[in-house]
Amino acid sequence: MYTIGVDLGGTNIVAGLVDEDCKIVSSVSCKTNLPRPASEIIDDMASLCLAVIEQAGITKADVSYVGIGCPGTCNVETGEVEYSNNLRFAHVMLGPEMKEKTGLPVYIENDANAAALGEAMAGAAKGAAKSVCVTLGTGVGGGVVIDGKIYSGSNYAGAELGHVVMIMDGEPCTCGRRGCWETYSSATALHRQTKAAMEANPDSLMWKLVDGDINKVDGRIPFEAMKQGDAAGKAVVDRYCEYLACGLLNVINVFQPDVLCVGGGVCRQGEYLLGPVRKLIEEGRYSKYSAKQTKLCVAELGNDAGIVGAACLGRN
Repeated sequence: MYTIGVDLGGTNIVAGLVDEDCKIVSSVSCKTNLPRPASEIIDDMASLCLAVIEQAGITKADVSYVGIGCPGTCNVETGEVEYSNNLRFAHVMLGPEMKEKTGLPVYIENDANAAALGEAMAGAAKGAAKSVCVTLGTGVGGGVVIDGKIYSGSNYAGAELGHVVMIMDGEPCTCGRRGCWETYSSATALHRQTKAAMEANPDSLMWKLVDGDINKVDGRIPFEAMKQGDAAGKAVVDRYCEYLACGLLNVINVFQPDVLCVGGGVCRQGEYLLGPVRKLIEEGRYSKYSAKQTKLCVAELGNDAGIVGAACLGRN
């Protein structure tokens, strides 16, 4: 039997047919095209689910259920998306409506939680009893998996790790607070930090790397500049690694997971990122004298984590 995993994002919607070994057999996608009514988005999601079945040459009888990873607070009992800021959803009965349109059982979960489950089932945290996945993207997403089950708190809004405050009265966050971890360690934050350093250092190599156009800045720029000996680029990377390590240390001190995997485009920098972070964690963790320590690594599934995790929701 197969399952379908749907990754509902702010930019794209992807549906994947997943086999019993957690492998994606086929996938289809479309643009989310925000802003628009929830009903239109649900119609597209249902169409993608039916399309991926047709593409694989199977029938609905070969599919056990549909799992959906969705941004926001998802009531896994009722199938309701109680609130999603990015999608502008409020009290949307995503599960029941998708069930009606596809004719299949439907499970929903927060997208970061689904990605964490994907890594636990088939990625960097496979085989770990306790794992945490942190994703560095527009914000900082977090998911906690304990003994194969997602931890989401008493109200399905738990593990919002990016909204742990690191600096009182710090940078404003989209959640309404100030100083949240994601305002310092997200990819968005790294872009902002890089641009600020470039404006303060007009002779920095970073300007050459973007052909003089600051709007071309991405997370790769300060790392490339650092590798070529640029002091301003190195300062950006060093500070970003300090912010990231601080947040990851908080996660380790709270959960002490077997595995803590970090995902997102910035992780393509590999040990240029995790090397300094790992050193700071080793120096600062509360558990430094324990025989067993958390393994810090890069997430393995990339953009597939949400699809695989969503497809595994009915296995819990």
